[in-house]
This record gives sequence, structure tokens and C-alpha cells, in this order.
Amino acid sequence: MTRNQEQLQQWYNQFTWPDENSRTFFANCRVPGIRCVIIAADWCGDVVRNVPVVFRLMEAAGIPTEVLIMEDHLDTMDQFLTLGGRSIPVVLFLDAEGGVVGRWGPRPTYVQEPMVAFKAANPDREAPDYQDNLAVARQEIMRRYGTDTSYQRLIVEEVKDILQGI
Repeated sequence: MTRNQEQLQQWYNQFTWPDENSRTFFANCRVPGIRCVIIAADWCGDVVRNVPVVFRLMEAAGIPTEVLIMEDHLDTMDQFLTLGGRSIPVVLFLDAEGGVVGRWGPRPTYVQEPMVAFKAANPDREAPDYQDNLAVARQEIMRRYGTDTSYQRLIVEEVKDILQGI
């Protein structure tokens, strides 16, 4: 990692379990043959905020984790587009044969909602108000992230739901 390393480390260090049940779930979560692959890049703010949480969860669950740098794995990235675009991080859960059995990302659902709404309402990238509307969506995403670690509980719950379903 060459960019944003300090910020990523800060989010990693600031992680706290939202409750004892979540900590216990991940500590006791043993899904045989499952591994985690994360498509990411160090320039991405969503990666810097969200991947540290995923790292903490995978460490607690004992799930082997590998990071693929998006620019070095565009063929893989293009198999996992979000709303038609290359949004990262993409967190994949693979079985022993390499089949995808779960997927998370690029943001917690609540944080992602403004982008989903924006994409639905703004299909024409050449429209005169496209960039202004995109800026509004991004502002709302940042508001939903907040300035503290409270958004992390959303990731914990969403990843927990995925692992429970495997």
C-alpha cells in the first residue's frame, strides 16, 4: 500500500465490536473451506474506511483473506460490477472450489442508498446536471458514513448475515 496507509491503519485501530453477540459470532464462526477475496485499491476512500472492518471480522473468524489490487485484476473486477461500474471494495466469499458463495460491498447498504437512487434517476452521464447530482449523492454518502466508527456496525451485521447464509 502506497497511499492512505495511515488512514487505513487508523480505521483498523479504531474498530470496536458493536456488541458482545457479534464478537462471539465471529469468534465462533467456522465455515470450512471458505476464504475471502477483496478487490481494492489504496486510492479509494471506501476501501480505506471499510476494508479495515472486514479485516477485523475475517481475523476473528479465522477466514483466510487475500487482497487483489483492482488495476492489476480488471478482468476479475469486471465480473463484479456494482450498478454497472467498478466500485470498490468488493468482498467475495469463495468456497473450496473457488465458487462465489457470498458478496459484500462497496459500502454498507444504508450508506450506498444515495448512490443507488442517483444511478436510477440519472442514467445519462452526459446530462448537464449529472455532475451536480453526483456531488449531492456523494455528500449524502459522506453524511451517512459520519465522522466516527458507528457505520462499522452496519458492515458487521451485513457480513454476519452473509456468513450465516453460507
